[in-house]
Amino acid sequence: TMSLREHALSLFRGALGTVRPAPMLKRALKLQGDGCPQLLVKGQAFPVKRDLYLVGFGKAVLGMATAAEEILGDHLTRGIINVPLGIQESLQQAGMQEMLLKPHSKIQVIEGAKNNLPDAEALKGAVAIQELAEGLTADDLLLVLISGGGSALLPAPIPPILLEEKEKLTKVLASRGAAIQELNIVRKTLSVLKGGGLAQLAHPARVVSLILSDVIGDPLDIIASGPTAASSHSVQDCLQILSKYNLLHNLPKSVEMVLSSSPTKPTAPENYSHVSNIILGSNTLALEEARRQAEGLGYAALVLSAAVHGEVGHVATLYCQLIQLVCLGFASLGEGPLGDELRGNLLQLAAELQIPGLDLDEFLQALRGLGPDRPVCILAGGETTVQLQGTGKGGRNQELALRVGLGLHKAQATGASSPQGRCEILFLSGGTDGQDGPTEAAGAFCSPGLVAEALQEGLDVEAFLRNNDSYTFFSQFQGGHHLLVTGLTGTNVMDIQAILIRAM
Repeated sequence: TMSLREHALSLFRGALGTVRPAPMLKRALKLQGDGCPQLLVKGQAFPVKRDLYLVGFGKAVLGMATAAEEILGDHLTRGIINVPLGIQESLQQAGMQEMLLKPHSKIQVIEGAKNNLPDAEALKGAVAIQELAEGLTADDLLLVLISGGGSALLPAPIPPILLEEKEKLTKVLASRGAAIQELNIVRKTLSVLKGGGLAQLAHPARVVSLILSDVIGDPLDIIASGPTAASSHSVQDCLQILSKYNLLHNLPKSVEMVLSSSPTKPTAPENYSHVSNIILGSNTLALEEARRQAEGLGYAALVLSAAVHGEVGHVATLYCQLIQLVCLGFASLGEGPLGDELRGNLLQLAAELQIPGLDLDEFLQALRGLGPDRPVCILAGGETTVQLQGTGKGGRNQELALRVGLGLHKAQATGASSPQGRCEILFLSGGTDGQDGPTEAAGAFCSPGLVAEALQEGLDVEAFLRNNDSYTFFSQFQGGHHLLVTGLTGTNVMDIQAILIRAM
């Protein structure tokens, strides 16, 4: 029989496969007719009156652009895409030629944003995209490809702000625990292209954006900082965030200047009538595919949520208690006082985490109905946050996996849920872009057994967590066998978690 690790890996790969850029684009995009050709996107028609241009930015955009150029053929006049540094070489080495542009492509590729941070190269690409957009006429059509990681690849701070100044500000915010949404609001306010800026510059041309979402709930104005969506935020929101993290009083002069002269109201939505934003892929789609595959492997599979977010420790606790509940069910003790206590704790935790669209009551009912004879697979997705305290190496997925493993080990050790001992448990958390923090891993596999083994070898697991050093922890076992290493995947729909449980 396959190990739980092999199952988890195959589910993760299946989920990735369904949000791979090329198949996704080919399902959604068609070009029709010769006289006056039309671009068909998910059934909506856009006439190509004069020239068709393409721009794009994000971790998945190279594969999207390659598929788009195949579909558009000679109708494409010119394109510019901004993609992560090293991605062409990575895909070449991984034998993923189908995601690379052909030798005589009309699309210029600019690589930048090393380690997902804006840099001079990304700025060069952003300026080229800005110039292309500014030169369009009413008869032109601009196809915009957007995916996660697009924010770092489209840096064009409003003069006189320097890229370094904007970067430093974003870094300080992140280190103080600002959520990705908050970071994006600040970035947008200080940017030429974000927050609808690109769409405004391209006016009066027709703008059609194809979006691969890496943000919870797929809000158009947040994904890649919403370059083609009306911003729902104003300069007030930005000031509020800076004040929340005590940064209002030591801002660079240039940032103060831009903030004081920014319009107080966001651009009106009617100024976006020339724009269509269309979501092609998301975490939800990826989880659905993983669920289908899990059922094919014989699991009773449930999707908890595609919108899991919150501090990594709280999310780990939620997962630990869910796992304990399933193990109680396997031991036919799910209806006793222990089960009731766990359910109560879970409901309280879920209320604190405020996961959008999660009806935990309903989910727990579904869990109860599973029966003890089939292995269980619980799938979830989203994006947790880590408060950095240490100087170690890791990412939110590796840290989440280690925290779940440790939480389960502790629960087992206190004897609070002895039935857990009769369960084989594996927890996997991975970033769909193949990158988790500044490491070459996408995430990690963890089990209570691994933590027990580490403690026997005299390793202080809590110390690794305090130092945010989960990568170093996982690297010490079986040559990194517990690290999930995929290489850059060419896509990005946030993170995916899989919990696999079978009776021993």
